[in-house]
Amino acid sequence: MSSNLPKVAWIGLGIMGSPMSENLVKAGYQVTGYTLEQDKVDRLVAAGGKGAASIADAVRDADVVVTMVPASPQVEAIAYGPDGILENARQGALLIDMSSITPQTSVDLASSAKDKGIRVLDAPVSGGEAGAIEAVLSIMVGGEQTDFDAAKPLLDALGRTIVLCGPHGSGQTVKAANQLIVAVNIQACAEAVVFLEKSGVDLAAALDVLNGGLAGSTVLTRKKDNFLKRDFAPGFRIDLHHKDMGIVTDAARNVGAALPVGGVVAQLVASLRAQGDGGLDHSALLRSVERLSGSQV
Repeated sequence: MSSNLPKVAWIGLGIMGSPMSENLVKAGYQVTGYTLEQDKVDRLVAAGGKGAASIADAVRDADVVVTMVPASPQVEAIAYGPDGILENARQGALLIDMSSITPQTSVDLASSAKDKGIRVLDAPVSGGEAGAIEAVLSIMVGGEQTDFDAAKPLLDALGRTIVLCGPHGSGQTVKAANQLIVAVNIQACAEAVVFLEKSGVDLAAALDVLNGGLAGSTVLTRKKDNFLKRDFAPGFRIDLHHKDMGIVTDAARNVGAALPVGGVVAQLVASLRAQGDGGLDHSALLRSVERLSGSQV
């Protein structure tokens, strides 16, 4: 292991956090992880990382602290308070929050951290579980140029497209736009799938040719098999996309941007969740279209 690489603390080892932290280990970083489930800490240790018994233990000696948790309340829970990151990380440490949260939460976190001498970047990602495993994530970053430059080598081990989008909170704003586009795209694909099937067309052939033209997309490439096999094991859960649609509709209202189609898709995501499908992959928007089209799901 290269001793000149920064020491990393990683908080949050879920669907995204586990493979991402392991990619840092593969890149030669010393990674100490903490998460609520011990088996996930054990997985990082098995991959060559270290485990910590608490957030304080994980961050105490870290040069860089990376967080990857579900939503704003979890970010606030791990960042603030006597046992949190800001009270226990050393001065000068760089906190990279890769969770998808509200832009305002990121702005507030950066402000609070500055008082402690801790630098912050908001760096949410797109690409789902597959992108995390393959280290080809798109990473949208908000914060200072100097901090971005310092973080870039580490982020290069996690993603392929890494862009500083503006000041604190900008990464989250771009991520919100990303989630709007993805949800609307999945919904359009789902409607096309039901239309094609009810028309008696060979679905696999139809999706192949559609994906080769202007209708093609990363969403269709990544989710085609989910649609064909009705396999909705979560790469990105409806519950989380529901949270993200709340973020983008609220942020858009605050700046006076209309989201007429986004608003409808946000309601479809919410209804899917209300029907008990919140734990499924967001490609399960197909189930909503099937129900609306009279199929028993």
